[in-house]
Amino acid sequence: MISSDDDRNRLFILDTNVLMHDPTALFRFQEHDIYLPMVVLEELDAGKKGVSEVARNVRQVSRFIDELMQGIGVDEIELGIPLSDRGLVEGLDTARCGRLFFQTHALTTALPDGLPGNKPDNNILGTALALQNEHPDVGVTLVSKDINLRIKAAVLGVHAEDYFNDRVLEDVNLLYAGTSRLPQDFWQQHGDTLESWQKDGRNYYRLSGPLVESWFPNECVYLEEEQGFEALVRELDGDSAVLETAIDFRGSRNTVWGISARNREQNFALNLLMDPEVDFVTLVGTAGTGKTLLALAAGLTQTLEENRYKEIVMTRVTVPVAEDIGFLPGTEEEKMTPWMGALMDNLEVLTHSDIGGDWGRAATNDLLSNRIKIRSMNFMRGRTFLNKYLILDEAQNLTSKQMKTLVTRAGPGTKVVCLGNVAQIDTPYITETSSGLTYVVDRFKGWKHSGHIILTRGERSRLADYASETL
Repeated sequence: MISSDDDRNRLFILDTNVLMHDPTALFRFQEHDIYLPMVVLEELDAGKKGVSEVARNVRQVSRFIDELMQGIGVDEIELGIPLSDRGLVEGLDTARCGRLFFQTHALTTALPDGLPGNKPDNNILGTALALQNEHPDVGVTLVSKDINLRIKAAVLGVHAEDYFNDRVLEDVNLLYAGTSRLPQDFWQQHGDTLESWQKDGRNYYRLSGPLVESWFPNECVYLEEEQGFEALVRELDGDSAVLETAIDFRGSRNTVWGISARNREQNFALNLLMDPEVDFVTLVGTAGTGKTLLALAAGLTQTLEENRYKEIVMTRVTVPVAEDIGFLPGTEEEKMTPWMGALMDNLEVLTHSDIGGDWGRAATNDLLSNRIKIRSMNFMRGRTFLNKYLILDEAQNLTSKQMKTLVTRAGPGTKVVCLGNVAQIDTPYITETSSGLTYVVDRFKGWKHSGHIILTRGERSRLADYASETL
């Protein structure tokens, strides 16, 4: 029997794709009740086979439901299974949880003639209509990731919503930028308690003031003036902070594998990539902003020249832009080669030199092939990378769970660099606000060993820049 108390006056009907997307969705509706139509259980049963992320999520949902039903009698199922006393999900507010209802009897549905009830989506829609008619005092809401189902529900007068709990931010424009422009009167406001010193050729400033509380560790701050001041936030203690001047990688004096920064954001990115104290770096930007080139140049310098890392490991999500090319023969590395065009293109730029002629380039390529490894993301579970420089390309196509799986592969001495463009997501059901890349940027921004930069200016070519702006 569905409750209609004032404290529990909403009933959420979950579509199958919500549970396939987030197995913990059962526990994310606080004090409200959850209803699972029988067709949802049938679709979960059909989707449990395989090794894909969706199949794993389905099996986890089945385990959650099985745990919830332990010791529950038939009469109790009719009254709803409490979601509060199981402790299956960490951090769950057990004092504010509703009940889980199953479809225990056939419901009288009155779908329009144009919507046959034998289709799963229409069956769910018919269930929502029937519950809405049977319980007019209860707010019935259909939750689905399927846009077309939500449209049909709205046409028939059923309130429908997308699943929002996986969203990291309300708007992608609120994403942490990693840089902050200082006001022109910055030194006047923050110079009363200023302390400065030099160490290893770098200038340090300890200061306090109103802006300090809004900063994050390793945030890049700058003043726009002729003698531009650029620094990184190295320490934060309440309203006090320590700034360290950034290394200028724009000129020929400080190059990274022969590469110089072409703008302020690229310069800040190289500062983070070359810093051994920063273990996790995220670079977000549109096509042509230099994400892969900067990450690879910094990795080659620290691997081959400074011997800070043993080798570079590069991986990416194998999601095609158009039709899949099908089966690829060869070893793991050979199968990944077609997906690593960005790596090959940037290596060609970084190794282009007339010194030594063809023989010199061949020797360089042989050396790089021994220190750069291409790995498939499908075989990462259970691995540990020691003293490696790990590059995750196209990270915007990862879910938050996949991102956690990959980042936790890092062992002692490993640096992880995530690259991506949240405006180019090719994975179904992932949006700019729910992408794994957005997730780690937001969650890591307060950690003192991480850094983030949004690259805004394209440096590929005038054609690419114009296409990015107008197409």
